[in-house]
Amino acid sequence: MTAYVDPSCPFAWITSRWLMEVGRLRPIDLRFDVMSLAVLNEDRELEPWYRAFNDRAWGPARVCVAAAVHHGPAALARLYRALGRRIHDEGDKDFGTVVPAALAEAGLPADLADAAHRSDFDPQMRAGTTKARHLVGEELGTPTVVVDGVAFFGPVLTSIPRGEEALRVFDGARLLAGCRAFSELKRARAEGLSFA
Repeated sequence: MTAYVDPSCPFAWITSRWLMEVGRLRPIDLRFDVMSLAVLNEDRELEPWYRAFNDRAWGPARVCVAAAVHHGPAALARLYRALGRRIHDEGDKDFGTVVPAALAEAGLPADLADAAHRSDFDPQMRAGTTKARHLVGEELGTPTVVVDGVAFFGPVLTSIPRGEEALRVFDGARLLAGCRAFSELKRARAEGLSFA
C-alpha cells in the first residue's frame, strides 16, 4: 500500500495518520511517496490564497524527496511524520524553522534543508506526481492512496478515524478498490479540520 502525500497538505496528513492507526491495529505494508501539489497545480488558474499555498509547498516537498533519494523510504516516513506534526498538529507554518527541526527529529542531516531552495530534486518530485497521475488520472490530488494495486484520490478525511472506525473505513476503501466499476464518491466537507 502506498500513500502519495504532500507535506503541506492537511488532508494528506489526516489520511496518513488514519493509515498509521490502521497499521497499529492490523498488519499492513504502508509506504509513503511524494506527490507535489505545487507541481500538480503549477499551470492552473488558482485563487490567490491557494496559489500562495502551492508556491510555499515546493520547499517541504523538495526536502522530503531529497530525504527519500539519499536516505530511503524509512527516512521519508520519519521526516514526513516530523514535518506533519509541526505543520499540521502544532500549526507552525514557518518552514524556515520547521524543516530543520523536523530533520533533526528524524535523525537526518541538517544540510538536507538546503534542498527546499533548489530545483535539483524537482525531476524526482515531478516523477512521483506523474506516477500518481498515471495511476489515478487527471482528477487527482493529495492524498492519493494505492490499495491492493488500485489507486484513487482520497479518502479525503476531515478528522482521523481511530480504533474500530479506522478499520471500518479501511475495509470500505479496500472494498471499493476491489470494484472495477467504482469511480467516485464525494460529499461536502464538514467544517474545520481536526488533527487530534
